[in-house]
Amino acid sequence: MELLDKTINSYLDVWLGPRDPRVKGWLLLENYTPTFIFSVLYLLIVWLGPKYMRNKQPFSCRGILVVYNLGLTLLSLYMFYELVTGVWEGGYNFFCQDTHSGGEADMKIIRVLWWYYFSKLIEFMDTFFFILRKNNHQITVLHVYHHATMLNIWWFVMNWVPCGHSYFGATLNSFIHVLMYSYYGLSAVPAMRPYLWWKKYITQGQLTQFVLTIFQTSCGVVWPCAFPQGWLYFQISYMISLIILFTNFYIQTYNKKASSRRKEYQNGSRATVNGYTNSFSSLENNVKQRKQRKD
Repeated sequence: MELLDKTINSYLDVWLGPRDPRVKGWLLLENYTPTFIFSVLYLLIVWLGPKYMRNKQPFSCRGILVVYNLGLTLLSLYMFYELVTGVWEGGYNFFCQDTHSGGEADMKIIRVLWWYYFSKLIEFMDTFFFILRKNNHQITVLHVYHHATMLNIWWFVMNWVPCGHSYFGATLNSFIHVLMYSYYGLSAVPAMRPYLWWKKYITQGQLTQFVLTIFQTSCGVVWPCAFPQGWLYFQISYMISLIILFTNFYIQTYNKKASSRRKEYQNGSRATVNGYTNSFSSLENNVKQRKQRKD
């Protein structure tokens, strides 16, 4: 394994240049192999998990889902607050910010972005809960693509551009995740369900996040600084791929199926909302319905 790690590291160093020494020795960042193995295991579970659960009863997971969603809500809120204050303290330039001019604020950003990277590993549990609850219809190409790629992308970000212009997308995403995971946590409390109204706007917020990230990243291309240009072009490309997938999901969910959903609600059948299910029942015409959810 050590020889494999050295070989991979040598190729990456030749391809991408020297790493940022400030993250040397940090958990999971020294070598790419652990992140790659986690990603492969994730994809194997996505493939084999539904087959294993095919003839088994679904698990409720209600209690652990409350704790899980609450934990991610608090972690996302912490990351959002620390990123905003770090950017303010470092006097970050919105149009382009390099990775070495923010002083101590850069280290604050780096520490928070490590947690952001690690949170992408935790969020694999979103998919595992789907499998355990046999909500296989929610394990879509969009869902798997988003989860599997983010962990890997942020391993590279943390090793080469762990602060500076990298902060923006993570800050917006942390804010969106506060809204998203708080919604799913609150939906576990029966008394709160009638008051939860912002599910549809989560998807709109995600699309807005991608557009704003493209705009801010493009500023670094138009008004360049010492931040590596290649990373900016990659981020723009990745954001475009997410816009395409999320827009397709939004159209399929809220536009084309709007009339059919109304009929399903009237008949008491299962409706699809926002690409995720909160998996908690609500009574309408004395029939239990299931709603989808998306992250």
